[in-house]
Amino acid sequence: MRAAVIGGGSWGTALASLLGVNGWDVVVWSHDPDVAMALAERHENPRYLPGLPLSPSVRGTADLNEALSGAELVVAANPSHVTREVMARAAPALPRATPIVCATKGIETDSLLTMNEVLEEVLPPELHPYLAFLSGPSFATETVKRMPTAVVVAATWERIARQVQRVFSNDYFRVYTSNDVAGVELGGSLKNVCAIAAGIADGMGFGSNTRAAIITRGLAELVRLAVKKGANPITLSGLAGMGDLVLTCTGDLSRNRTVGLGLGRGKSLQEVLAAMTQVAEGVRTAKSAHDLADKLQVEMPLHTAVYRVLHEGLPVRQAMSQLLSRELKSEFSMH
Repeated sequence: MRAAVIGGGSWGTALASLLGVNGWDVVVWSHDPDVAMALAERHENPRYLPGLPLSPSVRGTADLNEALSGAELVVAANPSHVTREVMARAAPALPRATPIVCATKGIETDSLLTMNEVLEEVLPPELHPYLAFLSGPSFATETVKRMPTAVVVAATWERIARQVQRVFSNDYFRVYTSNDVAGVELGGSLKNVCAIAAGIADGMGFGSNTRAAIITRGLAELVRLAVKKGANPITLSGLAGMGDLVLTCTGDLSRNRTVGLGLGRGKSLQEVLAAMTQVAEGVRTAKSAHDLADKLQVEMPLHTAVYRVLHEGLPVRQAMSQLLSRELKSEFSMH
């Protein structure tokens, strides 16, 4: 059994290692030749997961066609802003009638499309039924260390969701299925913006009350937007919504919370990002979410505040005071 993982970042590498543990021969494509070589020669990703040995059946390549040759499973794990370009390049070499599992969480900035919508634009129609979307509370480091983890895979074709479920599940990694692609995708994307808000509050020295408020109100906003896009609200109370939200807003390994922490402690966004080696999807998603909410006429004050801090230079204390001074209302109104 041979799998191809397109994207040699931390999450792509973690999923490759998981598949290796489950008996697959895995080839990881990385745009970075040094990462590809380290995966091939040492079964390690020193740039993104240093010091963590991977399954010996995982190797790397910088040749996209070589990675896809003979694959019986494809995992797409690039950052959202390069997914369109990379998957368009991969399209001619993608195997037919084979699951294509997207593990990317984000919304494209200019088009405001989810990854499902992007892939449906760049891949031929006969591949669309084979698309599946993996999301949920899962740090790459903990997955490689085989810590118990539960995630969800969504697909429009139930047979593909079940197939992917069987492929990835083992005694420490449990996969549930869903047919709500929109809900799973938007939950996985928007929680990154909430995590920046939670990090800002922690960086400013606020406590558990504040964090709980941000998580809960962030979820309410996330549900409103997802439902407008056709999602089932119940999905957002599950692993791809509340589960991922709690993890990303509280976990020390969260890149997006790390961005917020720096901002809350008075650093500029440029200073924070310069100190990071990996992509914090929430920075881009804050703009996408703001623009999408505007387009669909959904009120998302917490997400808007994060957008204004990141992209308009609004001071964090001013953003917090504006949120707290909003008109009082019922908890479960549509605003």
